[in-house]
This record gives sequence, structure tokens and C-alpha cells, in this order.
Amino acid sequence: MTRKSFIKKSFLATAGISLLYSWKIEPFMLEFVHQDLPIKNLPSRLHNKILMQISDLHVGNRFDWHYLIDSFKKAKTYQPDFVVYTGDFVCWEDNPEQFEQLKIVMKEAVLGTLGTVAILGNHDYGAEWRDEFVANEVSKILSNSNIEVLRDSKAEINGLHIYGFEELWGTNFHPEKLTKIVNPSEANLVLCHNPDVCDLDVWNGYKGWILSGHTHGGQCKPPFLPPLILPVKNRKYTSGLFDLEDGRMLYINRALGHSYQVRFNCRPEITIFTLKSI
Repeated sequence: MTRKSFIKKSFLATAGISLLYSWKIEPFMLEFVHQDLPIKNLPSRLHNKILMQISDLHVGNRFDWHYLIDSFKKAKTYQPDFVVYTGDFVCWEDNPEQFEQLKIVMKEAVLGTLGTVAILGNHDYGAEWRDEFVANEVSKILSNSNIEVLRDSKAEINGLHIYGFEELWGTNFHPEKLTKIVNPSEANLVLCHNPDVCDLDVWNGYKGWILSGHTHGGQCKPPFLPPLILPVKNRKYTSGLFDLEDGRMLYINRALGHSYQVRFNCRPEITIFTLKSI
């Protein structure tokens, strides 16, 4: 074997192994990420309680959704006190079958011992993010699964006030109506599917944490480089923790599911937050 042919075959073998890994292995290598979540005015009884964030299930036919059920079973071992779902429950393909698939998945949903809430994402609004019947049916399925759906509304759970924004790309995005009622003397948390909302003038001086999803971390991330594809205007919003330097802290979850079954250097994530009094 010549040096040239050896290099060529080695390259092809490496490429083949990488493709197999990014298709068959990493998309199902769930990582539980642990992060402290300090919240002003948090009742002492909630100090060290667990809040779990699950985002971007993308139930559909683009990957085996039984993986989501297996992930839920692993997540339940953490016995979270709160669970928040931050959007994109389906990957809409104009097929009512996805509603039945979502019902099966959400029968096994992780629920908080104190409370469980959810917001919608762009895919939950169907084709071109304009099909309200999809959003309404997804909301109904979630409600029937003992999950409170926040659509520009808030939930107060044992002293924690959770505000859930409607989807930025959907048809009902009016978060300024919600942020006007935020009481800074209370323990507050905002759920917002698309992190681009952080750059809009809708916050009315809100100070506190924002939990988002939507980006999937890019799903494929070259080593030492930013993701090549991100569905956001502000390309700094990749994944993980961001100090917005105005009293707001943003955390972007890398997603449990996938738009397409491919991941590289960007494992699927469920986030385990430990609430802290400050």
C-alpha cells in the first residue's frame, strides 16, 4: 500500500466512523447538566429544591421517539420538585399521527412533585409557525398530562412565580403584557423558547433568570469553533449560561430531541437546576 492510498483509506475510514457516531450514537447520549439557579426572594423552603428543564422534544418521525420515553425514565430518578418544558414538543409534518405519538410520549412525562409547567415553541405552531390548531392541540395534550401550559401567563407554585412567554415566531407573541405584572419583590423565573427575545424591548426592567431552548446548541459543533447553523439572529446564543449584564441571566438548553437525527460535539441535554436563596 502506498502512502497516498493509506492516507486516503484512513481519511475515508475516519469520515465513516464520524458519520456513524454522529448519526447513531451521539444523538442518544443524553447528558444531565447540573447548574445552580440563584433566585432573589426565594422562600427558604425552596432552597436546594430541584428544578428540571426539558426542552425541544420534537416528537415525530425524524428519529425514534421511544428514546424520549427512555430519557424520561432516567430523569425521574432525580425526583425533581419542579419541571419546566421549554417548547417544541412536535416537529410538525402536517400529519395528525404526531398528536397520537405525543400522547404516548407524554403519558411517561416527568412531573415535578410541586408543579410542572410548559411553554410552546415555533414547531408547536405547525407549518410556517402559523397553524394555531396545532398549538391548541399540543396544549390540550399537555394539559391532559397534568402539565400547566403558560401562554403569556404565569403560575405561582409554592412561592415561585413562573412566567411563560408565547412563541416569538408564532401568532400570539405579546410578552410585554406579561412582564408589566412582574413583581420584583417576589421570586421570579421566565420561560422563553427563543433566546432572541432577550434582545427585544419587552422586558420592562425584569431582573432575573430566563430559561430557553430552540437552538439545540447547533446540534453539530466543530471542535473549538462555534456551531455552523443556529436558528437565531444573535449568534452568540448557542447553549449554556449567558450573563446579559443588566440583571438578567440566560440559560439555553441544548434540547433533548433533534430536528434531524444528527449530533456532533453537542450532546442532548436535560438540565438539573438547584434553586438557591440569595
